[in-house]
Amino acid sequence: MTLDGEALEQLRKRARSGGADKYHAANAAKGKLFARERVALLVDEGSFVEDGLYANALADGLPADGVVTGTATIDGRQVCLMANDSTVKAGSWGARTVEKIIRIIERAYGAGVPMVYLVDSAGARITDQVDLFPGRRGAGKIFWNQVRASGSIPQVCALFGPSAAGGAYIPAFCDVVAMVDGNASMYLGSDRMVEMVTGEKTTLEAMGGAKVHTAESGVGHFLCKTEADALDVVKTYLSYLPANWTQAPPAAPAVAAPAKADLAALVPASERQAFDMRRYVKGLLDEGSFFEIQALWAKELTIGFGRLDGQVVGVLGNNSMFKGGVLFVDSADKATRFVQLCDAFNVPLLFLSDVPGFMVGSAVEKQGIIRHGAKMITAISEATVPKICVVVRKAYGAGLYAMAGPGFEPDATIALPSAKIAVMGAEAAVNAVYANKIAAIGDEAERAAFVAAKRAEYEQDIDVVRLASELVVDAIVEPHDLRGELVRRFAAARTKDRHFSRRRHGVTPV
Repeated sequence: MTLDGEALEQLRKRARSGGADKYHAANAAKGKLFARERVALLVDEGSFVEDGLYANALADGLPADGVVTGTATIDGRQVCLMANDSTVKAGSWGARTVEKIIRIIERAYGAGVPMVYLVDSAGARITDQVDLFPGRRGAGKIFWNQVRASGSIPQVCALFGPSAAGGAYIPAFCDVVAMVDGNASMYLGSDRMVEMVTGEKTTLEAMGGAKVHTAESGVGHFLCKTEADALDVVKTYLSYLPANWTQAPPAAPAVAAPAKADLAALVPASERQAFDMRRYVKGLLDEGSFFEIQALWAKELTIGFGRLDGQVVGVLGNNSMFKGGVLFVDSADKATRFVQLCDAFNVPLLFLSDVPGFMVGSAVEKQGIIRHGAKMITAISEATVPKICVVVRKAYGAGLYAMAGPGFEPDATIALPSAKIAVMGAEAAVNAVYANKIAAIGDEAERAAFVAAKRAEYEQDIDVVRLASELVVDAIVEPHDLRGELVRRFAAARTKDRHFSRRRHGVTPV
């Protein structure tokens, strides 16, 4: 078939227009943008180069086969991207949809540039399953390519609508997922399927909505009010990471810490009194640079990217405002994945320790706290980027290990004057050692005096000066000097040897 200029323009216009007007109107009523509008908002103006525009052009009602793919720049840096068009068969996948997605991931991996997924899809078209599902270039190849690219190039997902059935694994294999509240959802089986199979009556929102995944399951990382907010998350996330694993994170002009930040005043003297580690982190880093990840899930551990003197760092800090800062199953998983992410993309790690240890009890043992804690400690051990442990207030028990304590070859272990490092806190230790004797003392005043004396002995045993004299910690630093100390130490560690072990890869703990 020979096309003249006018016929080609009409074909191009149809392909770019998406589905019928009624589907555009329905999406607009939900506050949803057209896929091509999302792309235009995300990328630098005039930078988008599209591939596969004419996919399924001979079919009726399948413009571009329901997915937009191509290359562009974001803040001048090259990326590859895909965007489901939910006005075309609800963004469902056909054989050419799958092929386009596979090709763009392969291009991103081959070029060593980030891959962006703008997801809004009802999943596979059951009518086309033989063509798209089982073969060597079927839907499984998408996930194979995502796994191959993981840790090689950044992969980030903004989820604007459903991500259904097998398609839910596209977000799951990404580094982070931004979800639009009220519209975004992830689920393996629809609410109708769930009721048919299990008898449970539920809704997509209750089962797999944005709030569920960002606050309860941990599959989502950012809860966004609008689509523009989700696109901003994509831009901000990529601004902290290199294009690929062979490069250093992009530096920025140095910015001072907030002028009003008083780190000493933020930390209460009593370890029983909680404080918000997020405020501490913001007061330590370059002003306005902290980008918190998974803020709503496992809040006893704060994680995110930031900058110190313009250089990117990944921060993990125990937050005593939530569950006393104790490490649970979810917070161990949260830490594990973030440490692996930073190590993959050459982001130095800063650990701010105020940890009582891992949670104990029958409930967490049944959840596998030992297994999850072992994974966290494995990630800390395997991380070869520069890493510094700062004991802000306490590091007790295996919590010291999980926060990159001295045995895990940090580039430095720094103690603030308020720091305590011990197997357990003084109160628990005295009770463990002297429980019978305490119980045998009948006079209340005598009992209190005995406990106070033993606590004082214990506190002296774990005194921070003694820890420094025994070379457990490398330095005792005043809070107002901490930022400068970290800047200098991270700079000195930038060229460290990153070899870890003679092997192919480790075996994940149970």
